[in-house]
Amino acid sequence: MPQLPAPDYPAEVRARLEADAREVIARYPDSRSALLPLLHLVQSEEGHVTRTGVRFCAEMLGLTTAEVTAVATFYTMYRRGPSGDYQVGVCTNTLCAVMGGDAIFEALQRHLGVGNGETTEDGKITLEHIECNAACDYAPVVMVNWEFFDNQTVDSATRMVDDLRAGRTVEPTRGAPLCTFKETARILAGFPDPRPGAVEAGGSAGPASLVGLRLAKGEAAPGRVVSPRSADYPSDEEAPAHPSSHDAPQRTSASDPHHPSGPVAEEGE
Repeated sequence: MPQLPAPDYPAEVRARLEADAREVIARYPDSRSALLPLLHLVQSEEGHVTRTGVRFCAEMLGLTTAEVTAVATFYTMYRRGPSGDYQVGVCTNTLCAVMGGDAIFEALQRHLGVGNGETTEDGKITLEHIECNAACDYAPVVMVNWEFFDNQTVDSATRMVDDLRAGRTVEPTRGAPLCTFKETARILAGFPDPRPGAVEAGGSAGPASLVGLRLAKGEAAPGRVVSPRSADYPSDEEAPAHPSSHDAPQRTSASDPHHPSGPVAEEGE
């Protein structure tokens, strides 16, 4: 059955969002270009892009709801349903998976009792697997509301989500301090981060990312990075448990009949 038109925001919410939206739209010579930040704006209001949010964006930009929906459903950064205060994304792309991302993702699913894209009962954590975040030299990487948590293990990732659920302070390994997903969405909409020192703490390339650049410039090579599984790991430190897909192989299409690869039908069918 066709859906009824989406309800509008309450009057006071609508007035506040309209003022913000006009500020965003004024930054662009073509108002249509403001659609992405406006989707972040409505997401900051309700935690995901609702039908009401789609209607609002369409009305502000002179678009159809179909045009707005086409964009909102194309990008994974826009949520289609209620989500948690903290979006915990585990990179399961090639290098992170090999270095332990698969094991971390599977462990967090068990620990939190949720599947991919699902939210814990307390509304704190939404867990998902994500694609490459261009931090392969810090694999495996977990992101929380788009802030980096580098060189993770099953134990460190489990402690991190427990701390988030308990309301304890959690600091990213790089970048600005964490804020809630709604607050992050408002910043992505183009509004200033009001927290003291947050902008100055913005993440940048770390030492491991800059090794090649420094060598190309003729600078002295930094100290050698030693793998935690290497035999010459510093003797005064205990090598952390760091399971990878080699240490604890995960099911793949070759071994899991429930997830076959390749064609599922004969050619021409």
